[in-house]
Amino acid sequence: MKWTVQVDGQTFTATPEDNDAAEALTEMMREAPVVIQMSDYSGFEKVGPLGLSLPTSNSQTTTQAGDIVLYQGNQVVIFYGSNSWSYTRLGRIEDLNGWEEALGSGDVTVTFSMGE
Repeated sequence: MKWTVQVDGQTFTATPEDNDAAEALTEMMREAPVVIQMSDYSGFEKVGPLGLSLPTSNSQTTTQAGDIVLYQGNQVVIFYGSNSWSYTRLGRIEDLNGWEEALGSGDVTVTFSMGE
């Protein structure tokens, strides 16, 4: 199973983690695409509210570009840089070609849906 991640019209494929949070997000996607308005934070990530809480299994993590994580149970964070913090991993973008350019420097709309 894969996820499709659309960032302002560009499409990427993500591999979900094998944990309760990623499974809960996948279940949400089965109902309808999950659309999140995301804002830039600190020049290395985009963060946006999910609107509800998912199960957490936080651990100290050093992220890399392409990582998709859950912060405080109800915020989705996607990285185009690196950070160390306590997160629950949700998934990872497979091919980062064009990833940082798609995210740009301002707010973005990100749509998560079921992939092929």
